[in-house]
Amino acid sequence: MDRRTKIVATIGPASDDVDTLTRMIDAGMDVARLNFSHGTPEEKARTAQRVRAAADRLERPVAILQDLPGPKLRIGPLDEVAELKPGDRVTFEAGADGAGDAERMSVAWPGLADALSPGDVLYLTDGTVRLRVETVRRAEHAVETVVELGGTVSSRQGLNVPGELADLPSVGEEDLELLRFGESLGVDLVALSFVRRPEDVAEVRRHTRLPLIAKIEKPQAVEFAEQIIHAADCVMVARGDLGIELEIEEVPLVQKHVIALAGGLARPVITATQMLDSMVASSRPTRAEVTDVANAILDGTDALMLSQETAVGAHPVESVAMMASIARRTEREAPYGHWNETRVRRLERHDQDPAYTVAYNACAAARQLDLAALVVPTLSGRSARIISAHRPQVPIVALSPGKETVRRCSLMWGVQAARMRRHEVTEELIADAARRVVELGWAKPGQRVGITAGLPSGRPGTTSLFQVQTV
Repeated sequence: MDRRTKIVATIGPASDDVDTLTRMIDAGMDVARLNFSHGTPEEKARTAQRVRAAADRLERPVAILQDLPGPKLRIGPLDEVAELKPGDRVTFEAGADGAGDAERMSVAWPGLADALSPGDVLYLTDGTVRLRVETVRRAEHAVETVVELGGTVSSRQGLNVPGELADLPSVGEEDLELLRFGESLGVDLVALSFVRRPEDVAEVRRHTRLPLIAKIEKPQAVEFAEQIIHAADCVMVARGDLGIELEIEEVPLVQKHVIALAGGLARPVITATQMLDSMVASSRPTRAEVTDVANAILDGTDALMLSQETAVGAHPVESVAMMASIARRTEREAPYGHWNETRVRRLERHDQDPAYTVAYNACAAARQLDLAALVVPTLSGRSARIISAHRPQVPIVALSPGKETVRRCSLMWGVQAARMRRHEVTEELIADAARRVVELGWAKPGQRVGITAGLPSGRPGTTSLFQVQTV
């Protein structure tokens, strides 16, 4: 049985060519992440074209994930990399003109000075640089700070202010413009940064039909985690900013909590940030990183994400291959088919939706009848997602007439996806699904598979039937 946990890889200068992308897909990349916080939209458009070319070369579905910047404070451009030392003084000014330096940096949000007081703490460079506010000049929209922990700072890096900045807009016009641009590129999924409440997801939902991934990286998001997960199509445990906004020892517990919530709500969950961070420079990960990846899988994550490892690291292909290798080994011991009772109980609460009942019984039938696979014809991917949440022991084969749906299934645990023509008659749908799974080599003639279907055929959200077929 092939690997079931999916791999999301961030594309950057180290991986932004067709040959490297092809090798990454061959090594196990299922989803290519384009981080719109860095680079220009035109550069992302070229990257998207290369991802599609690499996927076509291997004839494999690869989803493209657009990661929006969100309402994150960022410093403006610097004339060169700034080396900050303890005791240095740095002034942050809203709307300052020109490139900044080690003494003066611009921020785009004019409300920063109003939100801070002397004694408050700021962080740069993912928390490695710590500054303490000394003076606030509100009339000038300026904040004077002193460096407590030094480090290297580059243009456009994030500026973290622990706590809630109530006046910071949840969805800015810049994000909406980038969202429209992503739609024009044909991205498959959209990640929303710094979600604080379910209303943030709902606001973006008004502007797009693309599946939305809510990134949990603020204390407010942890507080409203269940509602946010319910509002979104997927969730990401974004441990980088989460470890700055919360006490760092809280992060492992939040990760486990969010993974459990997402599983019980049948939402895919991505675990992200520094999973194989030493492979940015080294050809091998640390033992602790391997253990971290394995534990996320055992907790129930659907996907694992590589960030700097594949974006700017020296070993992007090897990082993907290592992640895939850890996943395969861990999955041999994971308790699939006997998943934790909390998840099963939560999934069973959807008693008014036949799709959940069909999914539960399909997985039970797969165990009891020793089926070779569960075959899921689907228009939107929803039926495959619900079956995936039940963690069956057999492969899940999603068949869809929509190439976008096939690619989006690349994020779903245990799901292999391929194209199949649309059917208006349920009997024809079931028969063609049985033929197609043999053509693809995912079941052998004479084996039994379980096939889900709906009445009437051809309409999303109608899954209500399960049939066992000999293919």
